[in-house]
Amino acid sequence: MIYKCLVVDDEDLARELIETHLSQLDNFKVVASCASAIEAHKVLQNETVDLLFLDIEMPVLKGTDFLKNLTVKPKVIFTTAYRDYAIEGFELSAIDYLLKPIVFERFFMAIEKFIENVKPLAPPTKEVITKDPYIYVHSNKKNNRILLNDINYIDSIKDYIRIHLTDSSTIIVKHGITAFEKKLSTSFLRVHRSYIINKQKITAFTKHDIEIGNIEIPIGDFYKANVLKQLK
Repeated sequence: MIYKCLVVDDEDLARELIETHLSQLDNFKVVASCASAIEAHKVLQNETVDLLFLDIEMPVLKGTDFLKNLTVKPKVIFTTAYRDYAIEGFELSAIDYLLKPIVFERFFMAIEKFIENVKPLAPPTKEVITKDPYIYVHSNKKNNRILLNDINYIDSIKDYIRIHLTDSSTIIVKHGITAFEKKLSTSFLRVHRSYIINKQKITAFTKHDIEIGNIEIPIGDFYKANVLKQLK
């Protein structure tokens, strides 16, 4: 974005210095340079300005009085040789108040304040409500909703599986363990032909078994390499 600037000062050298400082910045363009508030008023009738560099002590109309009478006020940085106007300047919501002679380092600080002031506010972040993933399993003639995070581990006995929950209850379902494994999230890991565990519930493990609370679950030889790779 290019910021359009208007420089207003009755001293030629003061205007030239500000223009020189602005020429060192990529995103700032001087659209007009005026020797009086009257000239500046004519410019503002035809030009939209983002930033106004405004001297205070000028003939006919002081910079502060000029700003007070503007209907649409651009962002302002006051430039003056007098400290006495600082309070009045900030009461007019000036971005900054620069004392002459204006060195580039101090000028650049004022520009940084301007950029921060006009930076658009980030939109408020929307609260994301996440739902715990779940599955339905058929047991006791009804479909039971189970949160995946409530499952400690699953074991199988012939054509049935037992789902062991965190509240120490167990749900028995007529289902093959391999087919049931496909319904689960990546938080679950097959560790044995007869066992699937919830990785989030592991309390300890060795090369041979996994502990979930006080339950020891064996690691099958066929699954060992993959299990140890995922757990390390």
